[in-house]
Amino acid sequence: MTTNSMIGRKEEQRIFQNYLESPKAEMVAVYGRRRVGKTFLIKSFFKNEFDFAFSGMYNTSKAVQLAQFQTCLEKYSGNPQKRFKDWFEALDALRAYLETLNKKRLIVFLDEIPWMDTPKSNFLAAFSQFWNDWASMKNNFKLFVCGSATTWMLSKFIGDRGGLYGRVSRAIWLRPFNLAETEQFLKDIKGIQMSRYQTLKAYMVFGGIPYYLDMLEKKLPLETNIDKLFFAANAPLLHEFDFLFRTLFNESAIHKKTVEVLATKLKGMTRQEILSALKIKNGGSLTEVLENLIKCDFIRKYTAIGKTEREAIYQLTDLFSLFYLRFSTDNSGRDESFFSNNTGKGALTAWSGYAFEIACLHHIAQIKKALSIGGVISSCHSWSCRPFTDKNGTNWKGGQIDLLIDRSDDVINICEIKYSNDEYEITADYEEKLRRRATLFENTTNTKKALHHTFITVYGVMQNVHSGIVQSQVKAEELFSM
Repeated sequence: MTTNSMIGRKEEQRIFQNYLESPKAEMVAVYGRRRVGKTFLIKSFFKNEFDFAFSGMYNTSKAVQLAQFQTCLEKYSGNPQKRFKDWFEALDALRAYLETLNKKRLIVFLDEIPWMDTPKSNFLAAFSQFWNDWASMKNNFKLFVCGSATTWMLSKFIGDRGGLYGRVSRAIWLRPFNLAETEQFLKDIKGIQMSRYQTLKAYMVFGGIPYYLDMLEKKLPLETNIDKLFFAANAPLLHEFDFLFRTLFNESAIHKKTVEVLATKLKGMTRQEILSALKIKNGGSLTEVLENLIKCDFIRKYTAIGKTEREAIYQLTDLFSLFYLRFSTDNSGRDESFFSNNTGKGALTAWSGYAFEIACLHHIAQIKKALSIGGVISSCHSWSCRPFTDKNGTNWKGGQIDLLIDRSDDVINICEIKYSNDEYEITADYEEKLRRRATLFENTTNTKKALHHTFITVYGVMQNVHSGIVQSQVKAEELFSM
């Protein structure tokens, strides 16, 4: 059933094939943020050859959903159907139709299933009955479902404690493309030839989301494409951020506001800092919001070395949201060539540095591979220290390290992530800063491991009298490995 035209998703296709060939009924659930390619993956794998397929509709009543389900069933069965008064009748009619098919496999696809679960629709109760009383006992029945409302998929469907408890055979979290897949998509699907520097820049803006990458026009330079998509009059992505949250979360306002707050402090915030910024008192509701945003790939939670769980940091890591909130919402003058006119200038330069850091965090496996430590057990952390005076009266300025790779072979890579459009030059002052910070880290953590300075840059480190402090480096080129 696999298709050679699909970019990436090899593991997901392998899983599909395994469950397709299983000797029993299977239910596979695919979830992930909107626009990431869930529907395309399933339709491409099966070449759109389903015994029945239906897609839920956003913000639509139960009556409309049932009417559309009826029309869809009439198309597949070739027979008129009575008007369904509820989902019990609709799914019973689906069962009756499927029972007329004499096939080796019955393949059903329900797309955007969370949108079928409208208020007071009893959709889940009806679906549980359909699965438990009939579908689960049909050894040739293969059901594939997907949904963008990740929190619904995880709490009400995959993690259901009622009639669907333990019924999902396999849950697949579909992630955005990495750099290698982004490059392949642009080249093979869009016919766009870009340098890896340009591809990296596209990834930093669109975050490896196939739907956004598919909007790029072959005949236009990347900068012009970005201007047309974000900054032109009636730009296609001008309202995408708001739409994204409305379709993902029932309580979209608080989720969106939390992301907006995190976008103001790029290194991240503690839970208490977020509470203060949002001016809300109900900490319990914020806990659920933060968990939802983590599950939907918008933010990450991490605890720095030497910090407690209460000091955990929440950081915005969705590159599309970062770019949108930094520039698209504040382009009040509507400079329709904003990106082209400001490339290499202050605001975009600062954004580039941070976006490159986030891109690197999405490619930790590639970084380890480039350092030839892929087979070494390791964990990634951050570290920070405020200014203080030690017991000997020495004043320390404090410091921060965004990425540490703590290895089981008694080495810690202190990673410096630097974005530039040429080789990165280490100055005398910067070399001294690196040495002081390593000493501070060693003294405050009491580590006995060897500390290796590792630079992750676009084009590498310029060789000069100060570059000897670098013991290993990773270039952007190496982030493109699979």
